Amino acid sequence: MEFPFKRVSEAAYLSTEKSDKYRAILRFFYIQHERLKEFLSPEEILSHLKVSAYFSEYEMEELNNDLSSLVRWGNLRAQQESGKVKTVEEFKKRRFRYQITPYTVEFERMLIRFEQESETFGGSLEKTQFERFYQTLKKIQVSSNESSELCAQHWDDLLTYFKKITQNTSDYFAYLRSEDASEHMKSDAFLLYKDQFTLYLRDFIIALQRTSSAIQDVMISVSRTDIRNFFKKVAEHEDKVFRFEKKESEEGYLKELEETWRNVKGWFLGDKTGDSQYENVLHQTNEAIRRLTRIVQRLGERSQQLRSRKEDYLHLARWFLALPSIDEAHKLSAVAFGASHTKHLYSDHIPTDDIYLDVWEEAPMAHERMPKIREYREKTKATAMEDHQEQKERTMKEHLEKRLLEQSVIKSYRAGSEIVLEDLPVVEPFVRKLFLSWIGKAMARADYTIKTEHGDRIMVELDRTRKITLRAKDGQLQMPAVTFHYLEKEKAK
Repeated sequence: MEFPFKRVSEAAYLSTEKSDKYRAILRFFYIQHERLKEFLSPEEILSHLKVSAYFSEYEMEELNNDLSSLVRWGNLRAQQESGKVKTVEEFKKRRFRYQITPYTVEFERMLIRFEQESETFGGSLEKTQFERFYQTLKKIQVSSNESSELCAQHWDDLLTYFKKITQNTSDYFAYLRSEDASEHMKSDAFLLYKDQFTLYLRDFIIALQRTSSAIQDVMISVSRTDIRNFFKKVAEHEDKVFRFEKKESEEGYLKELEETWRNVKGWFLGDKTGDSQYENVLHQTNEAIRRLTRIVQRLGERSQQLRSRKEDYLHLARWFLALPSIDEAHKLSAVAFGASHTKHLYSDHIPTDDIYLDVWEEAPMAHERMPKIREYREKTKATAMEDHQEQKERTMKEHLEKRLLEQSVIKSYRAGSEIVLEDLPVVEPFVRKLFLSWIGKAMARADYTIKTEHGDRIMVELDRTRKITLRAKDGQLQMPAVTFHYLEKEKAK
């Protein structure tokens, strides 16, 4: 079975040392292909290249070599001319005409689109595409008596509108999240376009909400039998298209159409994997509006901070001067500047994370203030020292008893001057941990000899060729065969 993702040799001309010449040649082929001229001779190609000063030293021999490379990579097809040959020598020269291949046509078409769009995302939020999609969907719903050609046209129109909707919306939201768009939104000049931008997003949401429910109703009402009969007519029209290549079977083509229809329905209605992409587009648009609102608010606050308040203060002073009494001036002052005796306390305690919760709805909190004076010292109360001698002796006694117990258990496992792990019965968990710690310490020494916690000197013999099972009360451990050899007994000090 041939692997489908093979190396694409047709793309080799884009990343070689002579890509500048290869691309110029193939761009000329692409332009002539779009003008319905398929075959070009080397003389025509060279004449076109010579117009540019970059190819002033470019000769026919080098061109023939480049054309041979492009033919070898699959970018061009060579066809030998034999109709105008008059002598045997002319036939031996093997004059060729060249035709661009479909792979290269798509490469050049893609490159031209990239060159025109530069490095920024395109896309748009076209509200009319949803209405056109809906009208085409209604035609499919009532297409039971229509011809196969008209059904195929309806299906092509539906996919065209659907691809425009998905591609344009995804590209536009990617553009809004791009670094360039973010920089433009942070500038003061953005305030001039905020109303236009808000209206653009709002109209899109209104059109989306107006048509999406109708589209969903039509998709739900179309039965599986009706859509399969519709696809049979589409397949019937596809079968009428003459091709030399072997066509896909009707059942396989119908299955492909049904899978495509399932994906289109899933975009609007959702599928078993999660929510519909329509809900995602609606959410992204709402997020863009909220983001726009926050940016405009910050820009407005920044402009207010930089604006001169001289005229405002003069107007407020004239207002105070025109008041009839001091009581009225106090009332105006309370409104303009707030209560003069209000104290504002700061606390680092945050009772809730809800940003929409009002202050008076929050739970009360206690805040302890410290005087900001150099002489202030926090009062401390002298306490008596506690005697923990009894607790220390008890802890020491428990520790010694535990060590004696461990030593007696280990001693019970000794067979003469050694402990063979594969001969042991079910051991306690602490015994297993102790043995593993001995093995770990021994592996770090060249002579595999260590001193244990109980004062014994042992040598660890590890046989990696055999596997044993060390059984403990909390499980079993697969490990190499290990034997502990006691060398001598350390004398107690």
